[in-house]
Amino acid sequence: MTAVPLTPVRRWILRTQSAHRERGATAGNIYFTVLFIAVVGGMLHKQLAVVFWPTHPNASRLAAASLVPILFGLLYLALRRFGPLALSRPAAAWLLPAPVSRRSLLLPSLRLTAIVAAIIGALAGIAIVGHGAPRTLDGSEVALLASAAGLVGIALLLVALAAQAGGRWGDRLDAVVSLLLAAGLAGLVADATGNHPVAATGWPTTGTLVPLVGAVALVVALLFALAVRGLARTPNERILEAAKTAGTLFDSAFGMEPSFLTDMIERRYWAHRNLRSVRLPARVPVLVGQDLLLVARRRRRLLWLLLAAALPVLLTSAPHWLIGVAILLGALMAASTAGGNVKTDAGNPMLLRLLGLSSRDAILQRMWVPGVLAALWSALALGLLSGLDDLPPGPWWALGLTLGPVGAVAAVRRARVGFVRNELLPLDTPMGTLSTGPLVNALVGPDALLLGIPALVAIAQANQLSWLTVLVQATVGVLGARAYLAGTTATDRVELHANR
Repeated sequence: MTAVPLTPVRRWILRTQSAHRERGATAGNIYFTVLFIAVVGGMLHKQLAVVFWPTHPNASRLAAASLVPILFGLLYLALRRFGPLALSRPAAAWLLPAPVSRRSLLLPSLRLTAIVAAIIGALAGIAIVGHGAPRTLDGSEVALLASAAGLVGIALLLVALAAQAGGRWGDRLDAVVSLLLAAGLAGLVADATGNHPVAATGWPTTGTLVPLVGAVALVVALLFALAVRGLARTPNERILEAAKTAGTLFDSAFGMEPSFLTDMIERRYWAHRNLRSVRLPARVPVLVGQDLLLVARRRRRLLWLLLAAALPVLLTSAPHWLIGVAILLGALMAASTAGGNVKTDAGNPMLLRLLGLSSRDAILQRMWVPGVLAALWSALALGLLSGLDDLPPGPWWALGLTLGPVGAVAAVRRARVGFVRNELLPLDTPMGTLSTGPLVNALVGPDALLLGIPALVAIAQANQLSWLTVLVQATVGVLGARAYLAGTTATDRVELHANR
């Protein structure tokens, strides 16, 4: 089969696909994007300056070193999850199986992804330098450090590209990067628990950076050329999987429907799992046992939840009400680990009919495992804060246990939410029209965290905790869970979406 030139085919598809558009639509999109960036930048320039370049450096050497594996580890894992090599849906449907040059077909995607990775890497480098370097550094040194970080971003892209075209070693490398990311988070927590001086010295000079950055650029350019040469060896199924991911992201953004993305993540996770049957004791309720199996098969997420219990320590220098909000959101996150089965029940209640369970029985059983996870996570997080003397004396671990019903109600309510209701009337704001459907959908679930107001007030006041406050929070949580159960379920129906 003879390969045909790709440029005329691309032009024909672009011309055919864009035939319904008005003249100048592309220029209008570019104008809107530039104007949006300018407006948002003008509104948030002070906040962005705090994130990337505060007035005075505030990070120690340990914190600056910990930010390196965190930021670049997140960049690498994001590249791995999104491809990194992907095609648009028309190109994946028509050009991928066509007799065209694979290298010419995939090269624009690689070029665009390399630009994005370089920009993100450079921004990460600027953030690290801005928080850790002294203000005596001149502009050339900052530019060289940012350029080196951008080159590291491109190098991570090339590694992710090789992993996309390679075998099992890519999964092992993902595990190694996850361990480095966890080590970076542990370094930030250790830095927050001690008094470490700001990293004011030890930064390389221009004379050291010029040959180093030049050598890195030469190596990255050579590896990039080799990657372009072997671009056609990427398997079709890997490219199609990345194209589905990109298409789902655009659908979620355009349709303002986040469930598209979450459903794709769940399906892809379970599609690559080899499951074994496990027999639980007969006394365990059937839906509780199913939730236990779901949690047991997500051991990696349980490990991340255990590590995340130390993250509120990073907010010790912030207002205490922010620590309380982080605890409540963490309880919701922990309880959501077992929320996948509730989504299945809400979307297809056939299993509940076969089991002879009403919606009240189903929700009551579904709340047990999320409640236990939320209680254990909150108790661990508050106990750690209390052990480090970041909270006043008191039984904070007991207060964390009382947040179990709060997290369970919030997680189950969030899992029962349906599609975004785009028929709701929009709101007129000074910034333009705001669609209320996605806003209402995003609030369903987190609004149940209002049941944790007694705990939030106790943390925000930063006074000695009494057992009376623990009793009040336990009473509010249990009564709120019973009210939610009675108000959104019934004994004579199975559907979970109705009257939620």
